[in-house]
Amino acid sequence: MMTDKVRIDSLSANSFPQSNETFLARQAEFESNVRSYPRKLPLAIAKAQGVWITDVENNQYLDCLAGAGTLALGHNHPDVIQSIQSVITSGLPLHTLDLTTPLKDEFSEYLLSLLPGQGKEYCLQFTGPSGADAVEAALKLAKKVTGRSGIISFSGGYHGMTHGALSVTGNLSPKEAVNGMMPEVQFMPYPHQYRCPLGIGGEAGVKALTYYFENLINDVESGVRKPAAVILEAVQGEGGVNPAPIEWLQRIRKVTQEHGILLILDEVQAGFARTGKLFAFEHAGIEPDIIVMSKAVGGGLPLAVLGIKKQFDAWAPGHHTGTFRGNQLAMATGLTTLKILKEDRIADKVAEQGEWLKGKLAEMQKRFPVIGHVRGLGLMIGIEIVKPQEAQDHMGCYPADGELSALLQKKCFESGLILERGGRGGCVLRLLPSLLISNAELEIFLDKFENALLSAGVKPV
Repeated sequence: MMTDKVRIDSLSANSFPQSNETFLARQAEFESNVRSYPRKLPLAIAKAQGVWITDVENNQYLDCLAGAGTLALGHNHPDVIQSIQSVITSGLPLHTLDLTTPLKDEFSEYLLSLLPGQGKEYCLQFTGPSGADAVEAALKLAKKVTGRSGIISFSGGYHGMTHGALSVTGNLSPKEAVNGMMPEVQFMPYPHQYRCPLGIGGEAGVKALTYYFENLINDVESGVRKPAAVILEAVQGEGGVNPAPIEWLQRIRKVTQEHGILLILDEVQAGFARTGKLFAFEHAGIEPDIIVMSKAVGGGLPLAVLGIKKQFDAWAPGHHTGTFRGNQLAMATGLTTLKILKEDRIADKVAEQGEWLKGKLAEMQKRFPVIGHVRGLGLMIGIEIVKPQEAQDHMGCYPADGELSALLQKKCFESGLILERGGRGGCVLRLLPSLLISNAELEIFLDKFENALLSAGVKPV
C-alpha cells in the first residue's frame, strides 16, 4: 500500500522548500563516495525541458552535458514522453528478458535499417543496460569467434568501468589498487590533433602512427600475439574529444580484415548523429565487425545493443545473458528518438552547427590564448585549456592547464552553464548538448562561456 508520504505524484516542481545544499548533504549521507557529478555540479534538479535544467532554488542552467550525450533530443521531449505513456497504457509488460514483443520487433527492424548496408549483414544482440555491458559482450564474442585472447585498445580510450571494459580503457586512475586486470590487452597510441603521441604532429604524425599499428600486427618479432579484436572510438570522448584521422581509421580496418581480427567500434557516446553522421565511423566510410551502441539508442532510458556482422554471431543460446536486456520503455523512447534523428535529418543540422560553433570558438581563441585548441565533430566538441604564459614544446603546444579548466567549469556553472571535462588531467572542456539545441541557444552558450573566462580572471588580448 502506497502512503501519501511516498507518492511519486507528489513530487511536483513546486514542492521543494529545501536548498541545493540540503539535498547535497542528504545525498552525501545516503550515497557512496563513488558519486562524482554532484561534486562538480552541486545542484538538485527540480525539472528540465529541452536544453534547460532548473534546480530546487529555481536557478536555470543551459545543459551542455545532456546525460553525457544520452539525451539526444534533450530533456523531456514531448514525443519521447508520449512514447512512455503509450507503453504504460498499452498493457505491454515492462520486463520481458529476451522475449520479443511487437514493440521490440519494430525497434529492431528500425535500428538495423540504420546500420551499414541497411543492416542486411548485421544482427542485434541486446545486452545489459549499460554501454560497459555491451563492451563486455563484444570482447567475449571476439574471443569466442577467433579462439584468441588478446585485445588491442588505444591510449585515451574509454569503454566503461566493468572489469573487462576497464581493462581496455586508457584512464589509469580508476585502475589503481584493482589487481588482476584482463590479461593480454595491448595499448597503442591514438592520434591527437594537438598533442601527437609520437612528438611529430600533422600528416607525418598520422602516417607514422598508421605504420606503427600495421607494423605491430605484421612483425613476427613484435612480442604481441595476434589479437582477437581491436576496440576503439572513432571520436574519443572522455579522452578529450579526439577524432580519428580518416586515413588512419581506414588503414586499421584494412589491416584487421587482412589478419582476421575483429574490429569493434565503440559508438556509445559518438553514435546517433552526435558527430554530424549517424555513426562516427561513417566519416571514414568503413564497416565495423561489431558496433557497440548505448546512450542515445535508448532515447534517455537504459539500453545497450550490439550490431554484429552475422558471420561472427558465434553465440550458443544462453551463452551471454542479462536480466535487464529487454527494456520495453527504452525501446519505445529509443524508437521515437531514432525516427526523429533520421526523418528530421538531424545529423545534417548538427554537422552545420558544429562547424559554425568551432569557428566561433576559434575566434574566441584569438582573444583568449588560454584556449589552446578547439576540436571535434558535430556537437561533440572539446576546448583544450593551456598555459600560454609558459614555453611551447617543439610542436608549438602550450602546457595543459587542468587547474584552470576546473576553475572554468566552476565559473561556467555559476554562470548557468553545465559543461563536462575530459582529457589528460581534465584539461579539456567538453560540449555534448542536445542535438536539438538551437542556434540562439548556442549563442547563449558562447556568451556564458566568455563570461566564465572573464570571471575566472582570464584577460583577453
